[in-house]
Amino acid sequence: MPRHMQKGLMHLLLPAVALGVVQGLTEFLPVSSSGHLVIASHLLRFAEPSLLFDTLLHVGTLLPVLWLYRADLCAILRGLRRLGAPARAWREDRGFRLMICVVIGTVPTALIGLTLGGLFTRLFASPTVVGVTFLVTGGILMASRLSPQPLAQEEPEESHLSLSAARALWVGLAQGVAITPGISRSGTTITAALLLGIERTMAARLSFLLSIPAILGAVLLQLRGPLSSTGWSVHLAGALAAAVSGYLALRWLVGLVRRGSFHRFAFYVWPLGLAVLAYTLFV
Repeated sequence: MPRHMQKGLMHLLLPAVALGVVQGLTEFLPVSSSGHLVIASHLLRFAEPSLLFDTLLHVGTLLPVLWLYRADLCAILRGLRRLGAPARAWREDRGFRLMICVVIGTVPTALIGLTLGGLFTRLFASPTVVGVTFLVTGGILMASRLSPQPLAQEEPEESHLSLSAARALWVGLAQGVAITPGISRSGTTITAALLLGIERTMAARLSFLLSIPAILGAVLLQLRGPLSSTGWSVHLAGALAAAVSGYLALRWLVGLVRRGSFHRFAFYVWPLGLAVLAYTLFV
């Protein structure tokens, strides 16, 4: 490959990998992936990501969730066989209870996304809005300290009993609100789950299982648009970076929630929000 073509490829590859790492880390850490992508795109002077690139980033962040929670997903699939006796299955079957709660929690998210998604998408282009919502995310994270759930090194065997249909509905509503750029999806849903009394590890599990239909829905909506691109290698590199960084972030975050250190991310998003606002006002 001629040297000028190599330089051109690296000029595209490095920003794509950087955005992939940002997407992977911030999709799961409670600091808002959408907000960080807005800021990273402005700072890197990266053109608005193509529909294909955005879709592949979502797929990249989906893979760590599918892998880490593969046992729960298998249990959910087995729970389908007990639909004939739902009351008994709800009491006895962990997978069935998880399945019902994920379905219930997905409904308000889907309704909010379909009815208000266009409005929130238009907000993505405003760093000023993102600066304000970063500050809001910090407040949400600090609220997690009010959780009545005790700290634990390991997940209790009966943690799924802390799930209920009403709690799942509220967590789903929280996820719907978090489509606002700068509002962390994981931060909002985990905090809501903790405040509602869901066991700590189960709160993280419910949050990330709810992310599966949310991410799949975003991918399906994107597939309705034109996905043609000549930069497949660049896009795939970004998706791979998102998958690897996302897996590392996901494993780390679950431990932080269990140990009660979740709220400390507020000390990251608060200064970041102030810095973004200062940047938009004075630069």
